[in-house]
Amino acid sequence: MRPAPGCLRVSQLQRTFSSTASIRMKIVPVPVREDNYAYLLVDEPTNKAAAVDPYDVPKVQAIANQLGVSIVAAITTHHHFDHSGGNEASKYPGAPVYGGSDKIPKLTNLVKDKDEFVVGEHIRVRCLATPCHTQDSICYYVTDTANASQPGSVFTGDTLFIGGCGNFFEGTGEEMHAALSYLGTLPDETVTYVGHEYTAKNADFAITVEPTNADISRLYRMTRENAITTGKSTIGDEKLWNVFMRPQSEEIKKATGLTGNESAIVTKLRQMKSSFKG
Repeated sequence: MRPAPGCLRVSQLQRTFSSTASIRMKIVPVPVREDNYAYLLVDEPTNKAAAVDPYDVPKVQAIANQLGVSIVAAITTHHHFDHSGGNEASKYPGAPVYGGSDKIPKLTNLVKDKDEFVVGEHIRVRCLATPCHTQDSICYYVTDTANASQPGSVFTGDTLFIGGCGNFFEGTGEEMHAALSYLGTLPDETVTYVGHEYTAKNADFAITVEPTNADISRLYRMTRENAITTGKSTIGDEKLWNVFMRPQSEEIKKATGLTGNESAIVTKLRQMKSSFKG
């Protein structure tokens, strides 16, 4: 039986996500709560890091201590407490807190679509507004300016999950379709870092909606082999196995009983997923 992500030790996380000598931008997932992810985004040449959705500040700091890095910023994907709650407990009074609205606790730097900032000296962060799950949802596309050969990565919060998407708490299917399509414009090799470990459940649902899709079978196998799946999918993968990014699929149209209106198909899929008992 696989251990729950929150039960993995710090040393295991370091071994799993250790970098090679050529990698200068390092991303370390930190499981928090039952199934959430916080992250450390590390600029290795400067040993400076941003904490992404640092819900559990002591746990995030423990990872930072083991890595020997200083936390110089907090990045918040949206205002929900399980992502932004750590901002209130921050031990870094001089560090900027980035987020998409004044609902973000301790916000110092309001960001909007296409805004950019830098972590350390080499990591460029570009903000992608993806309103739906919340209206202040921001995904953050990160690249290493000193190493063009390293693929970019994107922190998606509760907008995009591996094989799924978030609930439409403050938006519509049209907005979610637009948000996922926007993320789909990133390079296919972009690595996804999501807000929750929902991948196994998403795969169980997806295979009922598009059962002949061999890529969903590949996703299903990946969930059985990995306790932590975040960082193991790309935008290119999501286009192949995430049913919410595939409303054009004839098999998905048949499963939803809808044709033509892709936003309506995404809405129907979300309704089906919410009631799925598999």
